[in-house]
Amino acid sequence: MRTDDHPAVDGATPASSLAHRFATALAGKDAAALRSLFASEVDFRALTPGRAWEASTADAVIDEVILGSWFEPGDVIKQVEAVQHGQVGTRTRIGYRLRVESAGQAYTVEQQAYCDLSDGKITWLRVLCSGFVPAAGTGAATAGHDDIRLEGTPS
Repeated sequence: MRTDDHPAVDGATPASSLAHRFATALAGKDAAALRSLFASEVDFRALTPGRAWEASTADAVIDEVILGSWFEPGDVIKQVEAVQHGQVGTRTRIGYRLRVESAGQAYTVEQQAYCDLSDGKITWLRVLCSGFVPAAGTGAATAGHDDIRLEGTPS
């Protein structure tokens, strides 16, 4: 991937930094850390398996959607399994896969997001979510995919 026009910051591209900060804040259900990534006004749309979502402020995105509906208080994000990042022209792409426990069951949740930034803050965000997919016990979910290495993650 060509990143010459996206200067590195502390050895990481801006997309890498944003992706890891977003995934870490989400995994910790840290509303303040998530809020620090957004401008106060944001054009937000998302699709989950059962619904389309829209919001126009960072508070609504975080409090009503991400932490208020998608990952409720009883949902425990146990692990960030993978983080992806990249650039699509001027747009930033981030993706993450989470291991979540809810009501005593283990799930995998993956989200792919595209965002625009202004002054380092998210002003436009589109997210596509896999939903809560039951986690396989012994590798069934990853059978045939052992050789995949996600961009931005150690091999």
